[in-house]
Amino acid sequence: MAVASSLAPVLIVGAGPTGLAAAMSLARAHIPVRLIDRAPQPGRHSRAIGIQARTLELFEQHRIVEPFLELGHRAHIANLYSNGQRRARLDFDPLFTRYPYLLFIEQTVTERILGGHLKTLGVEIERGCELLEYTQGSVGASAEVRRPDGRVESVRCAYVIAADGAHSTVRHRLDMKFDGETMAQSFLLADLSASTPWSDDEFHIFASGDGLAALFPFGHGRYRLIADHKAMLPAAPEGTIPVPTLAECRDIILQRVHHPVSVSDMSWASYFSVNSRMVRQLRVERTFFAGDAAHVHSPAGAQGLNTGIQEAFNLGWKIARVHARGAPERLLDTYHAERYPIERLVLQQTSFMTQLVEADHGPLKLLRERVMPALVALGPLRDAARQAVSELSIQYRRSPLTLERVLDGGPRAGERAPDAFVRVVDGPLGKAPGKGRIFDLHDPACFSLFLLVEGDGEAAAAKNSAEVGATLKRFAEAVERLFPQALRVWWIAELSNGETPLAGEGAATLTESYGRTRPAFYLVRPDGYIGARGRPASDLNALLRHCETWYAAAGFGQAPAV
Repeated sequence: MAVASSLAPVLIVGAGPTGLAAAMSLARAHIPVRLIDRAPQPGRHSRAIGIQARTLELFEQHRIVEPFLELGHRAHIANLYSNGQRRARLDFDPLFTRYPYLLFIEQTVTERILGGHLKTLGVEIERGCELLEYTQGSVGASAEVRRPDGRVESVRCAYVIAADGAHSTVRHRLDMKFDGETMAQSFLLADLSASTPWSDDEFHIFASGDGLAALFPFGHGRYRLIADHKAMLPAAPEGTIPVPTLAECRDIILQRVHHPVSVSDMSWASYFSVNSRMVRQLRVERTFFAGDAAHVHSPAGAQGLNTGIQEAFNLGWKIARVHARGAPERLLDTYHAERYPIERLVLQQTSFMTQLVEADHGPLKLLRERVMPALVALGPLRDAARQAVSELSIQYRRSPLTLERVLDGGPRAGERAPDAFVRVVDGPLGKAPGKGRIFDLHDPACFSLFLLVEGDGEAAAAKNSAEVGATLKRFAEAVERLFPQALRVWWIAELSNGETPLAGEGAATLTESYGRTRPAFYLVRPDGYIGARGRPASDLNALLRHCETWYAAAGFGQAPAV
C-alpha cells in the first residue's frame, strides 16, 4: 500500500537513532514523514556503542537486524571488578532469545544502517535544516525551518516528534522543564587498540578508589575505554575543546585496571559531562519527546540508545493508528503512561550503578564488594539481572492497553511476545502451511492475531476444522472488522513430532513460549508486545470492546459477537 499522500506529515526533529527509528516505524505504516537534522553531515564519532537483545529483536521484526550482526561485535559476558578482584560475572548465554549478548557497534554505523533502510521506505534525511519557530494547535502544528541555502520554509504537520538531543530546540520552544541534576564529574571516552589477557567476547568494568574504568570490545583488538574524570578538565587554548591523550588513558588503566593491559593507536577521544534529567511529560498536545530530548543519564548499563529506539517504536504505531485510522486521541496518551515509568527507572538505575562502581568507602563499597557477589551467585537474581540489562524484562502489564485473561502458561498481556518455532496451519493472503517463526510472521506495520490450535502439523487443520474451526473463523472475522487492512491472522500449532525446526538460535517450541491452552489467542501490537490474550470461546466480546475503545475509528459499530 502506498504512503497516504493526503495525510499531513509527521515532523521528526533530529536524525539520531531515536529519530531514525521513529521515521522507520511511521514509514512502514505508510505515514508521510519529514525528518530534519540541523547538522549538515552525519556525526563522525560515537558515544553510544551498545545494542541490547530486545532492540535486536525489534530490528529483526523490522527486517534490518542482519547488517547489525555483520558489522557489530558480540560480547556474551560482563565482568565487574573491585580493586582488581573480580566480584561478579554475568553470562548472557542463558537468555531466552536469539541474541544472548550485548552487541557493540558504533553509533555512526547504527545511524548509517537505519538511514539506508529509510531510503528504501521513501524517506530522505533533510540535513542542514534548523528548526527556528514552532507552534501547535488543535488540528495540527506549524514549524519554521531554515534550509541549507538560508531559505525559511513553513512546514505544516500533524504531529512533531522531538528527537533532537539533550539540548532539544523543541523542548526549549515549549519551555519544558528538564528536571534533574548535573553530576559532579565528567567522563572520558577513547577508542584505541588494546592487548588484554581476556577473550574479546567479554567486557569489563573496574571500580577502585581512583575511580571507574571500563573496556568494551569492538573486535580485532579494538576497544572503547570509558572512565570517570573527577578532576577538573585540563586547560586548553581558548576556542578549543580539551581532548584526552593516550598517556592519560595509560595512566587510568595502570591505576584502576590492575591487570596487564597495554593500549596504543588511539583513533578518537573526548570528554563529556554526565547529567541525570528528564521531562515531566512525554506528550504536550501534538508534540512527543523521545531519546535524549526526553531523558539523559549516565552511560552505565548501555541503556540510553536502546531506550530511545524502543520509545520510537512504542510511539510510531500509535501515531499511525490515530492519524491514518481514526483511533481516539487517548491512544496517544498511553505513550507517556507506558514509557515514563520505564524512563524514570532507567535514570534511577543508571544513577545508582554509577554511584555503586565509583564508591571508595562506606555502604556502597561494601555492597559492591561483599553483598553483590553473593546476590549475583543466586540463580533467580542472576536471571533477573540478565533480563534487566538486556531489556527483555520491559513490560506494560499495567497499561490500559492490556487485556489479560488467565491461561495455562505463556506470556501475559503487556509483556514481550517471545519467538517460537511453529507450524503455520493458515495465514493471511493465502499463506501456504509450513514451518515458521513468530518473529518472521509478525509485521510491525500491523497487529498480529495468533490463533493457537490443537494438534501438530497437518493434523491440526483437520482436527480444528471439525471441532472448533468454525468458531475460530467467526472469531477472527469479528476481530478483523475492527482492523481493516491492519491485522494479520495466523493459525499456528506445534511442529509435528520429529519435525526439525528452522535454522536459528534462541527460539523454543510453541508450548514452551506460549503455554498449553488450546485454542487460545494472542493479539500482538505492532511494537512486538502482547496487547491481549484469552480464549476465543469466552473472551471475544471483551476483546471487541477493548479494541473498539482503543483502536477503532470513532463511530465504528460493534462487530457481532460469536
